[in-house]
Amino acid sequence: MKRTDGYLLDNRQTEAGERFDAFAALFDPTTFRHLEGFGIGPGWRCWEVGAGGTSVVSWLAKKVGPTGRVVATDIDTSRVAAAARPPVQVRVHDVGADEPPGEGFDLVHARLVLVHVPDRENALRSMVRALRPGGRLLVEDADPALQPLLCPDEHGPEQQLANRLRQGFRQLLADRGADLAYGRRLPRLLREAGLRQVEADAYFPVTSPACTALEAATVRQIRDQLVAAGHATDQDIDRHLANIAAGGMDLATAPMISAWGRKE
Repeated sequence: MKRTDGYLLDNRQTEAGERFDAFAALFDPTTFRHLEGFGIGPGWRCWEVGAGGTSVVSWLAKKVGPTGRVVATDIDTSRVAAAARPPVQVRVHDVGADEPPGEGFDLVHARLVLVHVPDRENALRSMVRALRPGGRLLVEDADPALQPLLCPDEHGPEQQLANRLRQGFRQLLADRGADLAYGRRLPRLLREAGLRQVEADAYFPVTSPACTALEAATVRQIRDQLVAAGHATDQDIDRHLANIAAGGMDLATAPMISAWGRKE
């Protein structure tokens, strides 16, 4: 991802670590299921794009072992730096603008990254170019436009407020160039990039402790931007955070669409 002054979800903010933990709890099982299906094992060379936190990188390192290689890249490596020991290499890298950090990878993976990248087309070409013939690409991204509600069961004022704040969050993302309908396009984009055996599925958590933790951390992280843009007042946000803490709402996430294919 290319850093700009307007980037909404900075890795260095305190809440970023809470968000990464929630993402791991929500989405690691889906990601790992797909990677296991590729047959990942000792000696594989992997590029983890926009690594953010350490959960996927550490899992990959265990799978590929000392004979393998895991290159973890991000525009801000502050959260993944702790994983930088063999076979893991951590590099500052902008997938939309920089050349790939190598070639001949058996696996390239990006999760919840490309939706935020201004030059997504170039990023995807770069990822495909980095694969060896027969290598696998797995791209997983959200599609907030497909399911825009934080509370799909909008049955009371607490849920109505939650959905209004979620609408504000989505607008902030769109204003910064995020493509809120990107996930659904992934199968076509992978085919157009020349990959074969393209498949896709989606995971849509409707309620869980991780959904609750993710929402609380996100709202705290973007609070100032929501207020400055007129999407909410401080009183709205305090009330929403109190509603979350009360534990009576079913909070969902946008569907995460996973698409994968093989390079010829």
